[in-house]
Amino acid sequence: MKQVHNFNAGPCVLPKQAIESAIEAIRNFDNTGIGILEISHRTPGWERIMAETEALWRELLKIPENYEVIFVGGGASSQFFHVPANIMNKKAAYLQTGVWAKKAIKEAKFYGEVEVVASSEDKNYTYIPKNYTIPTDADYFHITTNNTIYGTEIKHDIDCPINLVADMSSDIMSRPVDISKYALIYGGAQKNVGPAGVTFVIVRKDILGKVERKLQTMVDYTTHFGKEPRDKSMFNTPPVFSIFVMHETLKWVKELGGLEAMNKINVEKANLIYNEIDRNKMFKGTAEKEDRSIMNVCFVMNEEYKDKEADFMAFAKERGMVGIKGHRSVGGFRASIYNACPVESVKALVACMQEFEKLNA
Repeated sequence: MKQVHNFNAGPCVLPKQAIESAIEAIRNFDNTGIGILEISHRTPGWERIMAETEALWRELLKIPENYEVIFVGGGASSQFFHVPANIMNKKAAYLQTGVWAKKAIKEAKFYGEVEVVASSEDKNYTYIPKNYTIPTDADYFHITTNNTIYGTEIKHDIDCPINLVADMSSDIMSRPVDISKYALIYGGAQKNVGPAGVTFVIVRKDILGKVERKLQTMVDYTTHFGKEPRDKSMFNTPPVFSIFVMHETLKWVKELGGLEAMNKINVEKANLIYNEIDRNKMFKGTAEKEDRSIMNVCFVMNEEYKDKEADFMAFAKERGMVGIKGHRSVGGFRASIYNACPVESVKALVACMQEFEKLNA
């Protein structure tokens, strides 16, 4: 079988050792003779995995003690309404940088006034808005740090005069983050920290319990804190398998040297492909250079080579490139180079682009 290079936007490539560990756990978890897909979430072995997973999050991101870390179902899209339900009293502010931010805004409007402080929709979300004013009368300011469809990213922790909330679904664990600058961070696991099925929430405890509305039990974040450590994130049956693979993935990140080392690798991968896009006469990037994502590289054919798009897609597929078709709202191509995407795959894509140029330019 020929080598395959996985550039899918999510679910995406996972570390090989996490996959191998998961395969073994499906056969026999923790030497119990029972597979991870069958194990009770109340066994001591599973409670240990839950505790270790939270500990890895806290260690890698240096999460302060006054924050809770919980794992729930429902995907990041469910957090679009969980966030305002828990912390919006009257008004919230949002930065609109893509489809997912727009969807989060729609859900927040069920709970109160929403002010869109800035939007890049005017140029199909190809840049991150600058020089906007965050309203200090809002309960929180919401940002989407990485925009998978459009290939833009907020690559630093912004200073915010009010509670800062971030959807970090697609760049969490890709770089160090100053958690103290955020009131709440959430995201789906299926980009950098595991398979689909589990959602992470990091929340500063003092922002909760201040809304007047009554909350449904599962919507209330405090439900998932648990009265005892063994009850954390286990009010109902957690997504056991997804959390196990997350546990193994974070162990891999730690073994690599943590988030500083991870960021160095990610920047190297991004530079390899962006440099080729800028050099190659057949391609051009779609995002503003200063806002280019290190996770999702979006590019199209230059105008004079538009008729070669389908040819390049077939050419790349023949050479093992998987998942590089751009989102329908952008077109062209997208290479998602999350944490576990190896440098060798990026180099293979670059070589593919260079070969195509030699044959067609």
